[in-house]
Amino acid sequence: MKINKPALKAAFPHTVPVLTGFIFLGIAYGILMNSKGYSVLWTVFFSLVAFAGSSQYVSITFLTTIFNPLNALLVALTVNARHLFYGLSMLDKYKDTGKIKPYLIFGLCDETFSIVCSAEPPVDIDRNMFVFYITFLNHMYWVIGSALGGILGSFITFNTDGLDFVLTALFVTIFTAQWKSQKDHRPAITGVVCSLICLKLFGNDSFIIPAMISILLVLTLSWIRSLNNNDSLKAKEDKIS
Repeated sequence: MKINKPALKAAFPHTVPVLTGFIFLGIAYGILMNSKGYSVLWTVFFSLVAFAGSSQYVSITFLTTIFNPLNALLVALTVNARHLFYGLSMLDKYKDTGKIKPYLIFGLCDETFSIVCSAEPPVDIDRNMFVFYITFLNHMYWVIGSALGGILGSFITFNTDGLDFVLTALFVTIFTAQWKSQKDHRPAITGVVCSLICLKLFGNDSFIIPAMISILLVLTLSWIRSLNNNDSLKAKEDKIS
């Protein structure tokens, strides 16, 4: 596929926070893979074909223990269940993306989802290619970070405690950018409130799925209410006219 330089140039600034986070997280993953005896080629291969972030970290355990494909499948589904909700919200945005749609689905991660939902391309830039390059760049950042970690792990041994906080900082940065770019903060507030309530009710290890379901329900009900209000307003206007 021919490189669309204007779309690539427009997409890149939106992915810079992800670049910072994914490079460090990828390095940590590559070092961990190396410590388990996997070469940089295996590390890069997994990052290319899996690109699942936290699931890749979990998969290291499955690679180094007794082979149990059913358990691996269930754990992967549980860890990445939130992507079911991401996919539903991307139906309209990805419906006319043509031949790049399979890759957009494959490359949809938390960070890409956040950027695609909040960022808009310049008026003269093809939106589909803009979204493609956001997805592609984020994917490559993870692959490059993994490769660097695999290489560094072969020569350097150091303590990586606390490195995973980079992911938390990355989400805070993306949330702040979305907050500033949107005038309506109700969805963001809904997400925070629902997450805090579910965290209190279900605990640290089990709150994500209930939080996603509650957010989806609240936003759906809000959307239906908005539609009903618009219909009522239109009916009154038609009656007056």
